[in-house]
Amino acid sequence: MIDGLERLVDDIARLNSKLVLLVGPPGSGKSKLLGQLSARRNAPIVRLGEDLGRLLVPLPASQRHLMAPDLLKELAGEAVGRDLLLWDNIELLFDRTLRLSPLDLMRRHSHGRRVVAAWPGELRDGRLVYAVPGHPEHQNHGTEGWVPFNVG
Repeated sequence: MIDGLERLVDDIARLNSKLVLLVGPPGSGKSKLLGQLSARRNAPIVRLGEDLGRLLVPLPASQRHLMAPDLLKELAGEAVGRDLLLWDNIELLFDRTLRLSPLDLMRRHSHGRRVVAAWPGELRDGRLVYAVPGHPEHQNHGTEGWVPFNVG
């Protein structure tokens, strides 16, 4: 599986949007696959839940949604290894109080560099899904601007 992911990461270098989403439910092996890619490419993994969360906690709750995009940009800048950015544990991006659009954020970051991120959801009927319908964080997206790599 890692060999296929590496080929895909190399292939997307020529695209305008260089975003690969490792799609699968929790426990499907996305983090393990990112770890293997990190080791092979010598690129650090940004664990957003931990890394972004640590930066947001000291801020007043009323300021977090304003600062989150800049803090994410800062984390991405620190972690880029040879134009490859690896993101894991992205669930914090779906927190409604932060008022973020996780997929749009990742697409923006992927215009200048390759981004591989673990998406804790599924591909259903050709659509990218996070959470079940009715859940406050539910999202349902088309496939434009990113390349799927199904892990689950």
